[in-house]
Amino acid sequence: MISYIRGELAAIEEDKAVVDVGGVGYGIYMPQHSLGLLPQTGNEVKLHTYLNVREDAMQLFGFLTRDDLEVFRLLIGVSGIGPKGGLNILSCLSCDELRFAVMSGDAKAISAAPGIGKKTAEKLIVELKDKLKIEDVLEHAAHGEDGVSADGSVADSGMQAEAVQALVALGYGSAESMRAVKRTSEDSETVEEILKEALKYLF
Repeated sequence: MISYIRGELAAIEEDKAVVDVGGVGYGIYMPQHSLGLLPQTGNEVKLHTYLNVREDAMQLFGFLTRDDLEVFRLLIGVSGIGPKGGLNILSCLSCDELRFAVMSGDAKAISAAPGIGKKTAEKLIVELKDKLKIEDVLEHAAHGEDGVSADGSVADSGMQAEAVQALVALGYGSAESMRAVKRTSEDSETVEEILKEALKYLF
């Protein structure tokens, strides 16, 4: 098991990064948006990795954060989704956007990934609905490591999650609803207040 690889970024190819570790170049497949966030070649990088072993090949899949890796592991645990499929999904949707798509039942957003049909997307939603939580996204955005926001207040991620679900029910996309709610004030005391402020960003 290779948990992570740290070394010099030697090259960025169409679907993978090449990392030089002690003179050995590791080709590591990555989501497209993650490839775009890599530094210039010659800089040091650390990628959290998943090693996929098949009869005819050994493939490394890499991610910028441990959260990305954990979501990838959940994806490939769904029947019908292999490592390439999981990578395609995370190339189309960020982990946060995927969480909202799953919680709101947005199969269309998930099936936009190459090789992922509507039935597979619907199966993914059913299997991961209890494993991917909206609250995880909102807590990452609103809290510091100790669970308190920068101004000392404690944000209610549960209310924010309800607001996102309400916006989705009104017909807004899961990703845009998430972004609007994350921009609202932490001083909001009710779901209604969060909704009113979020709607200003959506109009």
